[in-house]
Amino acid sequence: MKQQNNIAKISGLVFVMTFGFLLLICCTTAMAQDELIIYPQKGQSQKQMEIDKSECYTWGKNQSGFDPMAPPTASAPPPAAEAPQGGAVKGAARGALLGVAVGAIAGDAGKGAAIGAASGGLLGGMRRRDQAAQQSQAEQQWAGQQAAQYEQGRKEYNRAYSACMEGRNYTVK
Repeated sequence: MKQQNNIAKISGLVFVMTFGFLLLICCTTAMAQDELIIYPQKGQSQKQMEIDKSECYTWGKNQSGFDPMAPPTASAPPPAAEAPQGGAVKGAARGALLGVAVGAIAGDAGKGAAIGAASGGLLGGMRRRDQAAQQSQAEQQWAGQQAAQYEQGRKEYNRAYSACMEGRNYTVK
């Protein structure tokens, strides 16, 4: 039981670190790609340009529902699958019981139990590994969705911000 709790803690830590790394890469890449260059077309002063940027930031944020200055947040991760109970040990016990029955019919209960325990343990371990792989895949899919949502919000904000700045006679690239 203690080993299962430790495995669950390590799995959770690996997931959080992986998601954080993916989000950092996504956000840094998105910000670098989406960094806008603004040029005043009508000779606006630096002070006027800062005022316009501030007002367009607020307008773009309100139009898109995305705040590029806020730290990225994520929705709740997918629920962790219930820790598999027993795995190889439980499978071995079941296999041994079945093996005893089959072995008794064949005339050697001990040999049947040994074969049943080995095959049951193998199947239980494989089941546990498959469950862990499915959980990992679900977590990766969730992290990808979070990154895509952030990127979409950033694009919507940039469109709104650019429209505002262009409406105030700035070239935005």
